[in-house]
Amino acid sequence: MAEAIHARYDDSYLSYETSRQMDYREIALKSLTLAGLSLRTDCAEAKPEILEIGCATGALLSSFNENGWRVLGVEVGSGMAEYARKTFGIDVRTGFLEEMHFADGRFDVIMALHLVEHLNDPGGFLAELRRIIKPSGSLYLITPNIDSFQALLRGQAWRSAIRDHLYLFSIKTLSAFLETKGFRVQYSATWGGWPAGMQPQFLKKPLDALAKAFGWGDVMILRAFPIASPVEIRA
Repeated sequence: MAEAIHARYDDSYLSYETSRQMDYREIALKSLTLAGLSLRTDCAEAKPEILEIGCATGALLSSFNENGWRVLGVEVGSGMAEYARKTFGIDVRTGFLEEMHFADGRFDVIMALHLVEHLNDPGGFLAELRRIIKPSGSLYLITPNIDSFQALLRGQAWRSAIRDHLYLFSIKTLSAFLETKGFRVQYSATWGGWPAGMQPQFLKKPLDALAKAFGWGDVMILRAFPIASPVEIRA
């Protein structure tokens, strides 16, 4: 299984990511800012440490690095990890999170953007995040929203109903799942209503606004914080 995952995120995937990395960074930063994560840090001495799992080319992490954060990335694609190190000069470890053996309660902020839907064991992944995040830390997840207008409209033709996505969540189901792993959601939002390029295009602006207002957007972001020690979490 590990070999298949490494093969999936080979150099062809690197080409795909590098061609879109700045657009992805802009969208991610906008969503993260609205969710309460500021690029700026006012800590003069003990700089906060941020971990991004599935950091791809490192473009997003580079923004935090440039603004005084201590940054660390984990990326299973060796080509993308090497690109991040060479292009942005940031520390990116190649492999799976569970192989890193980070210390308990190490990170102030953890990000996993468009990742949890790809995992074979999202429960084990969240449990590991709970172990390595500080008691005062924040977790940010971005993933497709299965309760979205687009998912309802397009069914099996929905753009996120693809073989790479092993698990799909709604805000309700992902929030409940996080609770079982010792996190509580304190912010959620969605965006993306009418599919880009779909006719009639005059519907896009009003339906995008409605989707955002009512939580029917195609993509969701959740901010969560730890609520219990691992020994207190029921299996």
